[in-house]
Amino acid sequence: MVDAATSTAERIAVEGATLSPEIGISVEVTCGASAVERYRRFSADSIHGPAQSGDWVAGWAENHGADIAVAEVSLDGKPVLALALEIVRHGRLVEARYPGGRHANGNFAAVAEAWTGALPGIIADLTAGAFTAARPDIDLLRLERQQPEIAGIANPLIVAASTESPNIALAADLAGGFDAYLSRHSGKRKRKKHRSDGRKFEDQGGYRTFVARSPEESDALLDAFFVMKAKRFREMGISDVFADARTKAFFKQLFSKHAGEAGPAYVVQALEIGGIVRAVTGSSICGDCVVCEFSGFIEDESLNTSPGDFLFFENIAWSCDNGFAVFDFSVGDEYYKRQWCDIETVQYDTLLPLTAKGRIAATGLEIFAAAKRKLKSSPRLWAAAKTLRRTL
Repeated sequence: MVDAATSTAERIAVEGATLSPEIGISVEVTCGASAVERYRRFSADSIHGPAQSGDWVAGWAENHGADIAVAEVSLDGKPVLALALEIVRHGRLVEARYPGGRHANGNFAAVAEAWTGALPGIIADLTAGAFTAARPDIDLLRLERQQPEIAGIANPLIVAASTESPNIALAADLAGGFDAYLSRHSGKRKRKKHRSDGRKFEDQGGYRTFVARSPEESDALLDAFFVMKAKRFREMGISDVFADARTKAFFKQLFSKHAGEAGPAYVVQALEIGGIVRAVTGSSICGDCVVCEFSGFIEDESLNTSPGDFLFFENIAWSCDNGFAVFDFSVGDEYYKRQWCDIETVQYDTLLPLTAKGRIAATGLEIFAAAKRKLKSSPRLWAAAKTLRRTL
């Protein structure tokens, strides 16, 4: 347990608020199965990113055998924030990151709904100190792809030293409903293309778009998605981040648990043409926002149809019909996303080194991220890099 009252003897002004020694901020770190259960209880009534839900953290720990540590921040003895991290080893370096690795995007630790004070510098410093005391084997807290705010609450783990993530996140503003949305995004052309594709799909044996309503249906759609994505990654020259059987089991467990629920936290949607699943998306629900966590499709260039775009059209309409304010395509600046989006969000990385090895690693990661940001800021260079990647 680390107590803020013992680390300062004077009043400290933080973002317009005043922190005094008599206001005790404490951070406690716990590990293992008990920590996961403790996090699940706290996150059930909190605001958090989709990849920090209790189901996500517990499912990742169960399927990957992940070493989970949870930092719980209390204000005046009342828990206000919980941060769940998995401990991973890269050679001689031990780091703590958000559970899920590259699959965890828009990260935002669980915070109490009634809590509005960010206190970023103090919370980050005390959390680092608590991890050092509880897990001296950890060299670095690597908090990447963090959402700057959720529900009007600033992310307390984005500090002055945080840097912009190399990839931006793109989203669509659904204000005014689907018709209003289309009026702002080449609606006439999109509707015409949608009708044209629909007619071609009818000629191929008919089509339907649907949401998985049972665990069995969810599992079948994800199996189809994994095949689609593996093929797509091979064509792009990218390693398949879904290839690990444990990762597949994790996502199937996560989405099947919520299939058919009223107001689900995770949904799988699909386009079926002639009895064959041709496009799949998996989305999480975060407040009034639908976040597309992943998507896959089978291309059909011979008939000039776009199963992926067709399903996105239906997904955005579904989101509007269900009263959501934003459809978020998550991180990654891709051309197909630009056709739907009008919101750009910069996410942030926070690196908190705990040892000398951690400081060296953090410096290297910052240099690499800066180079990646520069590369992606140039469309010409980034296009050349992707061409080279496919060739190799």
